[in-house]
Amino acid sequence: METKNKKLIGVDLGGTTIKFAILTAAGEIQQKWSIRTNILDEGSHIVPDIVDSINHHIDLYKMSRDQFIGIGMGTPGTVNREKGTVIGAYNLNWKTLQPVKEQIEKGTGLKFALDNDANCAGLGERWKGAGNDGDDVAFITLGTGVGGGLIANRKLIHGVNGAGGEVGHIIVEPNGYQCTCGNHGCLEQYASATGVVHLAQDLAEEYEGDSKLKAMIDNGDEITSKIVFDLAKAHDYLANRVVDKVTYYLGLAAANISNTLNPEYMVIGGGVSAAGDFLLDRVQKNFEKFAFPTVRTSTKLKLAELGNDAGVIGAASLATQFEENAN
Repeated sequence: METKNKKLIGVDLGGTTIKFAILTAAGEIQQKWSIRTNILDEGSHIVPDIVDSINHHIDLYKMSRDQFIGIGMGTPGTVNREKGTVIGAYNLNWKTLQPVKEQIEKGTGLKFALDNDANCAGLGERWKGAGNDGDDVAFITLGTGVGGGLIANRKLIHGVNGAGGEVGHIIVEPNGYQCTCGNHGCLEQYASATGVVHLAQDLAEEYEGDSKLKAMIDNGDEITSKIVFDLAKAHDYLANRVVDKVTYYLGLAAANISNTLNPEYMVIGGGVSAAGDFLLDRVQKNFEKFAFPTVRTSTKLKLAELGNDAGVIGAASLATQFEENAN
């Protein structure tokens, strides 16, 4: 069968849901569905659930195995791409080494490739989203943590031990907030959803003026990064101070990444990026302050465009490596 009619399967494995999609070889989504992630019993149900769901949907759509190039998956945790294993994905309850590739290939009869979830989202945005299919694209995702995917010459940068692209651990404030990684002052502690709230609480403590955000914090109301950005848009003084700090750290990190790699696009995605141009414009100002002159005029900052689909699209693209072997 010609490659042009062949399909890819993308899987985006998260702590609460597992997203699936069947795509064309060119990366267009044709079907998508999702299931709940069952993390009980040390996450031992996750892989069997993935296998069952893929097999069920192939049958449901009356497709045959030979129509598929392969399956690609993005996962949290530390990934060994050659062996197809994952370790330390704590939000999945995967504390021990998981032989994911072996189990999924055996269960589905399809070839399988694996990478880190933020890397996959970056691949998706590079291919079908804000990266415009460019050769050099840097991606930062702002969620519960801060992840990244750095793509140079159309290839992900993995580094010697898979930690390439850990942009959440760029130090933006020496001796700053302590990070879960054990270091101090990582970007993740300032630009993630939890980081935004941490900054808001600290700034509220020393702020004496009038502010709805301060009143909410003093009152013990639950604060989210969305609330902080919404209040800043409504001209709350304290909320704007928080956003100024967040966008300062983001602009600094974006400039440092860009000064190192000079990508065509620096793409910002993830939940916090839902603040849109309000966030991007202020990151841009700080980026310009810190970027090397040539980089300032050639690297373009953009918001991600694929939303929740970035992960499955990028994951599916991992399986395109099997195309060459198919023909």
